[in-house]
Amino acid sequence: MTTMEWSKLLDLERLFLTSSQERPRRPAYDQDADRITFSAPFRRLANKTQVHPLYDNDHIHHRLIHSVETASVGRSLGLEVGWWLEQEGKIEKGGQATVAGLVHAACLAHDIGNPPFGHSGEAAIGAWFAERFERGEGLFADREACFAEEFEAFEGNAQGFRIIAGLEMHRRGGMRLTHGTLGAFLKYPVTARTRKSVAARDGGLKKFGVFETEREALEAVATRTGLIAGDISASWWRRHPLVYLVEAADDICYNILDLEDAFTAGDLSYREAAGMLSAVAGTTPRDDRGDTPSEKMAFLRAVAIHKAFEDCSAAFGAHYDAIMSGTFASGLVEASAQADRFAEIGRLASERIFTSPRKTELEVMGRNLVHRILDGVLPVLEALAEADFTEERIEGYPRQLQRALGIDLRRARDPYSALHTLADYVSGMTDRYAVKIDRIISG
Repeated sequence: MTTMEWSKLLDLERLFLTSSQERPRRPAYDQDADRITFSAPFRRLANKTQVHPLYDNDHIHHRLIHSVETASVGRSLGLEVGWWLEQEGKIEKGGQATVAGLVHAACLAHDIGNPPFGHSGEAAIGAWFAERFERGEGLFADREACFAEEFEAFEGNAQGFRIIAGLEMHRRGGMRLTHGTLGAFLKYPVTARTRKSVAARDGGLKKFGVFETEREALEAVATRTGLIAGDISASWWRRHPLVYLVEAADDICYNILDLEDAFTAGDLSYREAAGMLSAVAGTTPRDDRGDTPSEKMAFLRAVAIHKAFEDCSAAFGAHYDAIMSGTFASGLVEASAQADRFAEIGRLASERIFTSPRKTELEVMGRNLVHRILDGVLPVLEALAEADFTEERIEGYPRQLQRALGIDLRRARDPYSALHTLADYVSGMTDRYAVKIDRIISG
């Protein structure tokens, strides 16, 4: 059975660089984390929806604080699993820090491609593109050449990889993060078109995670880290083992903290939220200390995160052989002792949190707003196409609109790249900036 090798999986060379300078006092994975932290797309997460759109309560999570918390849990998972790998002789001494550092950096970036208004914004973008491709006019006339499936099921994971490996900082290679960090980030190491054509089903094929524009970067990361190629062809790969730690950190944080946010927002009572957290934590808060319900929730959240972290670390060891051979078809939370409890949290969230009246109303508003922005900005790209993709030849209102909205057209060279330019512009907006742009466009 083919297995992956840690000597390749933890590769610290940078994307599209033949060599990079070693800095012993500042490891490459720490540089990765710094590049992500100081980037504009990461900073914009502070005003992007986690679950509750446009909330005035500062205690409700947004994407930035969720990413920071996920990175904290991810680093702890990396330290625990890295220690176990060292003790088992599977990685060299000192490798624990590398495992933790790569997971930490990948966790910081894991939501960097999410559009405004969270998953509802993601769905809104996809629905708009699907309607346009169905009409088949103008830029949308050639489905095959424009890889319509990338846009019709718009995916924040793929947009995130596009940002860190293509758009941000450098013209080629984006942030030029290490292959190890990029491998840990690639939750779905497959393009939309390849996924569509592959019959096999795998944990890494639940969605697509890479656009055709970043196929070269995907291939470089897969080759350098030694990912196992898929059964059908070499154009998709099995997951990097550290993806499971990044995914587990995300699952732990959003499930547990969604409960706390739901209590804060008034969508769940204290008894409902605390009952769920107590089941994960295996304990209840003391009643003789005079703590407020919010303080009791904070206690339960901390203990629940720690317990889930321990159980997911144990699950990694229990399923190590399957993970390393690329045959593990679950997530660590689902494979852990917490599986049933987290499934119950998911059911409660679906029934009570994600369907709360305020959230639903704002999601409808957000969908319409995203569609209006896409409708309003599209004429700029259409004018660019009529001008043979020469920006200087755009005239009249489209030129005025492009300047007013600050739309970067440098990458738009044909219909396919023009549509990505449109998606880049809209998906990069914060919730509040999207509201502002909608007002400008709508008058």
